[in-house]
Amino acid sequence: MKSVRKAIGLFAMLGLALSGSVRGERIKDIASVEGMRTNQLVGYGLVVGVDNKSGDRTKFAGQTLRSMMGRFGVTLPPGVDPKSRNIAAVAIQADLPPFAKPGQTIDVTVSAIGDSKSLRGGTLVMTPLKGADGQVYAVAQGNLVVNGLSATGRDGSNITVNNPTVGRIPNGATIERTVKTPFSEGNILTFNLHAADFTTANRMAEAINRELGANTARPVDAASVSVRGPFDVAQKVSFAALVENINIMPDEAPARIIVNSRTGTVVINNTVRVRPAAVSHGSLTVTISENPQVSQPNAFSGGQTVVTPQSDVQVEQERNRMFVFNAGVSLDEIVKAVNTVGAGPSDLVAILEALKTAGALRAELIVI
Repeated sequence: MKSVRKAIGLFAMLGLALSGSVRGERIKDIASVEGMRTNQLVGYGLVVGVDNKSGDRTKFAGQTLRSMMGRFGVTLPPGVDPKSRNIAAVAIQADLPPFAKPGQTIDVTVSAIGDSKSLRGGTLVMTPLKGADGQVYAVAQGNLVVNGLSATGRDGSNITVNNPTVGRIPNGATIERTVKTPFSEGNILTFNLHAADFTTANRMAEAINRELGANTARPVDAASVSVRGPFDVAQKVSFAALVENINIMPDEAPARIIVNSRTGTVVINNTVRVRPAAVSHGSLTVTISENPQVSQPNAFSGGQTVVTPQSDVQVEQERNRMFVFNAGVSLDEIVKAVNTVGAGPSDLVAILEALKTAGALRAELIVI
């Protein structure tokens, strides 16, 4: 209970500290230029060189090996199983960043898709990585770095640390194709807010117009602001750098309370308000303790020593559980009231849900 109250108080103080030190933020920290996004790449390949006891025994792994050997001019007779146990069929994923150019490298993640037990010590054979349009944008190859391990004893006992069937290849893929972006087209730059908000979008347009002149920017909707810039690409880069470093004051987030009843974490932002309400919170505690008694007969009486059960039942009802929320009560007052009654996560959820039902809570309540 004490740890819960400390957690609630900590988050309350954090919220108050943040609310008291609100300052402007750069546009680049709360928005991004439209079209400047990463693209997901995926591929299917073969990892070779894994331990014989950890290799893939699925049929499609053997088919993949046969196909790879065929590309190198080695033809296996029909129906012959290569029976290679040091290979693993894998899926490869990578993120292609915006403005990535051919010749640059990116990290890749390799995951086993068969019954391979571990990819440790394996090497990914050259594999093309495709985008959603089916075009090849990168080629991956290299030695895997696997953080997990698995070991099995003769008696069947085993131990697994982390995940041995997933590995990474730092700088393991070379980019072969550039993704076209709309940055060099026209003279309009659209900045998209990470969190849509009409007030923040309007303030962003006003700040840009103050810095760069009237009618330079205009809000399109709650998430986008359109900015007129130069047509020349070189000047457009300088213009974008200037815009993204302009400071603005984002609007406060909507009133929200998040309660994690499993961990006892409670987050309350500083915009939460409560209408006038009286809350009664009480609990009845019943404690049953067993105190067995030993009954021993007198000497030479011929009796037997026996243990007789005896139960002590205590009922305790906590008091001082009534408190009142005044009109427009703020975050620190809510936390003080909750800490005063010693409410735990489940009790706090019940109180907040009751306030929500009564229409006294001016906030979104999220219980996870």
